[in-house]
Amino acid sequence: MKVSETGGRLIELCDVGKSWNGRDVLDDITLSVRRGDFMAITGPNGGGKTTFLRILLKLLTPDCGTVRYFNDDGSPVDRLSIGYLPQKNTIDSRFPITVKEVVESGLLSEKGLSSVERAGMVRDAVSSVGLEPHVNAPIGVLSGGQLQRALFARAIISRPEVLVLDEPLSYLDREFVGRIYEIVAELSKSTTIIIVSHEMSVISGMANRHLIIDRCLTECSSHHHSVHYDCDNNC
Repeated sequence: MKVSETGGRLIELCDVGKSWNGRDVLDDITLSVRRGDFMAITGPNGGGKTTFLRILLKLLTPDCGTVRYFNDDGSPVDRLSIGYLPQKNTIDSRFPITVKEVVESGLLSEKGLSSVERAGMVRDAVSSVGLEPHVNAPIGVLSGGQLQRALFARAIISRPEVLVLDEPLSYLDREFVGRIYEIVAELSKSTTIIIVSHEMSVISGMANRHLIIDRCLTECSSHHHSVHYDCDNNC
């Protein structure tokens, strides 16, 4: 657990709510994410986990409440360096794009990198997920597990300050699951991790915070007592 290593606030959600077709998906969600946190999130299907992540990432606007990001010095900022692996990939396998191009797309927002630096980062990311033999292959020839690995490499290539993973083990070959755990454990030393997964046996031991999302949010202590965290008075 990394409780002693966490720092100041990084992301805050205050009184967030979201409805779809008249049904409350999220209700009164308040949460503070600290630098260095490793959050493990679980909950029932349809409980709002993916909606929660999309709002946290500012990919989806809540019906009420606020989402704020903060810099190292505690000042508000509009954006953070975030790597994101969605639950279901949105890449059309018929699209003429190679593994290398998918992974490199994770650097689109990175400015000031030389071509040599970009090539090195792509090489390292591809190697970390074991896709060197397929680096120039079109994604249409990949298995589901190989495509998931390419998308994971895209999420981590920029060495983001926040890594958000929604069911990262989906579609993966069994022999590669352990490698994902190794990569996440190494990244957690310098990266804030937020991960949704039904496979919590290993992840729960790596995380310092455990959340359950089922329309509302419950945070559990190590003894599974619910804990409620409020944003500060600046919300």
